[in-house]
Amino acid sequence: MSRILIVEDEERIASFVEKGLRSNGFTTTVASDGETAYDYACTGGFDLVVLDIGLPGKDGFTVLREMREARVSVPVIVLTARDSVRDTVAGLEGGADDWMTKPFRFEELLARVRLRLRTAARAPEVTVLRSGGLSLDLRTRRARSGERTVDLTAREFVLLELFLRHPDQVLSREQILSHVWGYDFDPGSNIVDVYVRALRKKLGAERVETVRGMGYRLPTGQEAGRTG
Repeated sequence: MSRILIVEDEERIASFVEKGLRSNGFTTTVASDGETAYDYACTGGFDLVVLDIGLPGKDGFTVLREMREARVSVPVIVLTARDSVRDTVAGLEGGADDWMTKPFRFEELLARVRLRLRTAARAPEVTVLRSGGLSLDLRTRRARSGERTVDLTAREFVLLELFLRHPDQVLSREQILSHVWGYDFDPGSNIVDVYVRALRKKLGAERVETVRGMGYRLPTGQEAGRTG
């Protein structure tokens, strides 16, 4: 079942799109501002994003740019009232996969969603993630740190996969919690810190860097080696 993030600050439109997609078998989450949308998108928990441009806080162009800079490759369909050629070109060149203007017919949006999901599914599947001397085989669920093979628990595997899909990106504890343990997990828990310590013990203390007051990141290249 495909998971779709709907980024829309107008409640009536968000509800209309959400109900339509759910009735067609999709799982949906709604974000009503740019900051929340970016945080959700970076969890890796979605197969497609429907993105408005006029948002509180960060606008859709900024969210899209920062997603692509963070190597978030999930397909994005922009759904906006802006219909100028300049805006359309800016959105597509900024990393959007499709552009629709409001008012719109839901049947057309649904067709475009299905098309983008099919296109993404045909992309070559990555089976081994690599970064800075670390590798993770998604089929065997084995990690390698240098020449060592490392066995991981199920949660450690998901946590390391998240880091390897976002090398050098600072991930907040909230982002990690939502991806590894689910959105309803207690945000006050120290479980993230416990599992990061477990990964460091197995992979090497230098593998995961603490960014004080912000979260954790997987450093690469010359920066690897500092744990903060």
